Amino acid sequence: MKALLLENIHSEAVRLLGERGIEVDSRPGALDEDELIAALDGVDLLGIRSKTTVTAKVLESAPDLMAVGAFCIGTNQIDLAAAAEQGTVVFNAPFSNTRSVVELVVAEIISLARRLSEKNAKMHAGEWDKSATGAHEIRGRTLGIVGYGNIGSQLSVVAEAIGMRVIFYDVEDKLALGNARRCDTLDELLGEADTVSLHVDGRSGNGGLFGEEQFAAMRPRSIFLNLCRGFVVDHESLRDHLVSGHIAGAAVDVFPHEPKKAGEAFTSSLQNLPNVILTPHIGGSTQEAQEDIGRFVAGKLRDLVASGATTMAVNMPQVQIEDVTDGPRILYVHSNVPGVLGRVNSILAESGANIERQMLSTRGELGYVVTDVAGSVDESLLATLRELPETVRLRVVD
Repeated sequence: MKALLLENIHSEAVRLLGERGIEVDSRPGALDEDELIAALDGVDLLGIRSKTTVTAKVLESAPDLMAVGAFCIGTNQIDLAAAAEQGTVVFNAPFSNTRSVVELVVAEIISLARRLSEKNAKMHAGEWDKSATGAHEIRGRTLGIVGYGNIGSQLSVVAEAIGMRVIFYDVEDKLALGNARRCDTLDELLGEADTVSLHVDGRSGNGGLFGEEQFAAMRPRSIFLNLCRGFVVDHESLRDHLVSGHIAGAAVDVFPHEPKKAGEAFTSSLQNLPNVILTPHIGGSTQEAQEDIGRFVAGKLRDLVASGATTMAVNMPQVQIEDVTDGPRILYVHSNVPGVLGRVNSILAESGANIERQMLSTRGELGYVVTDVAGSVDESLLATLRELPETVRLRVVD
């Protein structure tokens, strides 16, 4: 079995997969569509981060691809529906880099409030500017968090612990932590917060979420941060409000168009503006987070290979399997229509296979049944199962 890991995935992932006997090809950068199609020849497991796009065309060209591991939070770079249609399981790391992102947000809020980037630039230019003008403590300021998921909610707790007042807005009904207060609308949050931080997910509906109307609604001399998705923000509108002084400072970690590899040229309309912090999509780029992500996602891929477990898969029915049977285990992904399980069990019975344990889970149009049988499983039985019109993917673990 072979795994292809792209974009400098942590060596912990290489170690875990290698211990399972999986041959690992680890590469430093992202691949475009044609390069990825060529590289996936003979590959069973693919590991990516945010720069590699796994399109329906890529998946169609790799029908035997067992799983894709997104070694990051987002999965919008993967065609999840196309992957599900051919039984390719997708995993991500929804929690592993949460703390790293939160710490960067807090550091940037303090830096912007104290105008540290401007002070630093002047010192390097030989100018001694010892002044309190425009510098503020963050204690007592109101932080507005847009998107109260794993990152937004943890930011809420940490910000409150260092003295900030926290309000948040989310399209879903979320439990407020600590003394945080939910806003009914985004406009309500923008009219009250003097620091706004975006933490929404990568769904297409969030494209262009923050533009001229939203920046104009923010309080004068407020601070803006985006460490979620580049396509969420209109950077030209942000620049206009920074130049006019309406927005006092900004920190941006994600961009609509980002280089695929380290060392490539980067351009942005936000460059060369005072009190603007630009970082190269490093919110989750700490050694601790990357090691934890490597361990978590590679562990999911390893468990899928070893036992068929799909716990925390983002596009497939989830089956949690804690042990491996002594006999064969049949892993069967199928269309979720009435009667499939009955037909499968009839085929097993007719072949003389004795079912020892069976687990079934469904999700949308797909079903996933894991069957442990006593004795051996012959090829004629598997051929019969593959011929069923509902069959999506079939694999046996011995």
